[in-house]
Amino acid sequence: MKTVVLGLAATGLVAGLLLLFNDRPGLADIVWFAGVAPALAALVVEILRSIGRGEVGLDIVAALSMTAALVFGETLAAAIVAVMYSGGTFLEAFAEGRARREMHDLLSRVPRTATRHRNGGLEEVPLDAISPGDRLLIRQGDVVPVDGTVASEAAFVDTSALTGESLPVRLSRGAEAMSGSTNAGEAFDLTATREAKDSTYAGIVRLVEEAQASKAPMSRLADRWSLGFLAVTVAIAFAAWAFTGDPIRAVAVLVVATPCPLILAVPVALVAGLSRAAHFGVLIKGAGPLESMARIRTLILDKTGTLTEGRPEIVGIDSRDGVAEDELLRLAAALDQASKHPVAQAIVAAATERGLTLPVPSEVTEIPGEGVLGRVEGREVVVGGDGFVAARVSAPQGAHPALVAGSVLVGVAVDGRMAGHLVMSDPLRDGAGVMLDRLRREGISRILLATGDRAEVAERVTEGLGLDGLRAGLTPDQKVLLVLTEHKHGPVMMVGDGVNDAPALAAADVGVAMGARGSAASAEAADVVLLVDRIDRLGPGIEIARGARRIAVESVVAGIGLSVLGMIAAAWGYLTPVQGALLQEVIDVAVILNALRALRIAPRGSVEEAVPDRPASLSGHARGTAS
Repeated sequence: MKTVVLGLAATGLVAGLLLLFNDRPGLADIVWFAGVAPALAALVVEILRSIGRGEVGLDIVAALSMTAALVFGETLAAAIVAVMYSGGTFLEAFAEGRARREMHDLLSRVPRTATRHRNGGLEEVPLDAISPGDRLLIRQGDVVPVDGTVASEAAFVDTSALTGESLPVRLSRGAEAMSGSTNAGEAFDLTATREAKDSTYAGIVRLVEEAQASKAPMSRLADRWSLGFLAVTVAIAFAAWAFTGDPIRAVAVLVVATPCPLILAVPVALVAGLSRAAHFGVLIKGAGPLESMARIRTLILDKTGTLTEGRPEIVGIDSRDGVAEDELLRLAAALDQASKHPVAQAIVAAATERGLTLPVPSEVTEIPGEGVLGRVEGREVVVGGDGFVAARVSAPQGAHPALVAGSVLVGVAVDGRMAGHLVMSDPLRDGAGVMLDRLRREGISRILLATGDRAEVAERVTEGLGLDGLRAGLTPDQKVLLVLTEHKHGPVMMVGDGVNDAPALAAADVGVAMGARGSAASAEAADVVLLVDRIDRLGPGIEIARGARRIAVESVVAGIGLSVLGMIAAAWGYLTPVQGALLQEVIDVAVILNALRALRIAPRGSVEEAVPDRPASLSGHARGTAS
C-alpha cells in the first residue's frame, strides 16, 4: 500500500511538472491534485485509526499542510508534501527492514525437518516428531534443529547467527550443541535433549518476534511531544497569516513543519540498536527494554551461573584412613549416579574422565539439597554436604582441608566412618572483574551481589571485585524486595540464570537472563537474554543501548530544530511553500540516515573475536548452595 501511494504521488508530481513546462498550468494543477488525493486519504485514515487508539500523532500536521496547500491553490507544494510524506513512510519501512536484517536472518534460518536414525536407516521427519533421546544426523551445512549433545567424536559448529562469534566452535563428544547453530565441519550425530518447541532456537525466535512487535517508550514520548509541536506549528502559521494577511505564509509554515523527524527517527534508531545488539549475542526483547537499558544506574548480580560458571568442578581430594583418592572418588561417584543434582553429575563426570568403573548403587535415598545415602558393592556410603555427612559418622572428622575462594566441601563417609572430602569449586567467570570495571565506566554507579548462598562463600568468591554491597542467604521474594528497594537509586538491572531469579528479573527495570533456553522461567521473565554463556557481553549490550538512544535523541533534536528554524523563515516570507517542502525533504533524509548510524555502533573491545568454550545454558546450582 505504501508503495502504491508513493507511486501515485510521484507520478502525479512528475506528470504535473511536465505539463507545467509545456505551458499547461491548469491541467498541471488537476494532475497534482489527483496525485495528492490518495496520499491525503491514506493519511486521514491513519489519523482516524490513531485517534481510535487514543493517540494524537504528528500526522495531523502533514494532513493540515496538504489540505491548506490545496485550499489556497499551492498544488505544487501539496504534491511535493505528498511525495515527501509517502516517501518518508516508505523510507521508514526500508530503513527498519535494513535495521532488522540480523533478526530476519535469524528467523529465516529456522529448520523445518531433521534427519533421524531409525532401524539402521535414515528418515526425514518434521521437527515436531523429534523426541528427547532421538539420534539425528547433522550434515555439513545443516542448521542444528534441536538442542542436544554431540554423539560423534567431535563437531565443528558455527554459532555466528546466534552469538556473533566469527570462528567455528569445536565440540567434543557429550558437549551441548545449541539449536540454530550451523554444522561447519563433517557430518556428526546429535542426541536430542529437548523437543523443538523447547529448544534454544525456538525460544530465540519467540523473543525476536516479541521484539519486532514492540513499540518503544521513546516513540510514545514522541507522540506526546506531538501535541506541543502541533500547537507551536499552528500558532506560528496563524500568527504569520494574522500579521501579514497572507495565507500563503501560513501554508509555507505548515509545509516546512511536516514532522517526519519525530515520526521516523526514533523507531529507526532503536530498531537498528536491537539488530546491532543481536549481532553481539545480546537479544533485547523490544525497543522499550533497549531504552530502559540505556538508563540503568544500579546492577544486581546473581552469583551461581551468573558471576560464577555455575558448573562445580573438583579441585582437590582429601582422603583418610588409607583410602586412595581414586577409590574415594569411585565410591562417591557410584552413589551419585542415582542423583540428578549438578554437584553429583560433576562428581560422576570427574570419575568418568579418570576412567573409573562405576558399579550400580542400591538402596539409595536422596535428601534434596543435602546429600545421598545408599550401598555400593555392599558398603554403606554417604555423600553430601559436610554437615549432612558428619551427622551420620561415628568416628571424629579430623581437620578440614584448606578451601580456595568460592569452594565448598562434599563429605564422603564409608561404613560409618569419614573417608574424606571432595573440594568443589564454582570459579568466577573469566573477565568478571574487567567486566564490572567497564560497566562502572559506562555509568553504572552501584553494583550489588544477591545470592541465596551462604555469606562466607559469597564473600570468598567476590573478594577484590569492589562490589557496593553483598546480600547473601536470600530467598526469591527477598531478591524481589532488594530490587524494589534499589529503585530509589535509579533504574535497576537484575542479572540471573535460575528459576529462583525469575521474580526478581520481572521486578527489575531490565531483567537479563544468562543463556537462551526457551522453557526457562528466567529467559521468559527477562527483558534481555545473553545468547552466549558469557557475562562480558553485558557491557557491549549496554553500550549499544545507550548509543542507539543517544542517536535517536540527536536525530529528533536536530530534525525538530531545523524544522522550527524553517517555520520561522517561512513565517517571515523567506521560504515559499514549494521551497519549504523541499527543505523538509532534505531534513527527513538527513535524520533517517543519522538514525541508521546505530547499525554501526562499535562497542569498545574486540568482543567479536572471542570464541566461547561452550554454548549457552541455564546451569544448575551447586549442592548445598543456592544462586
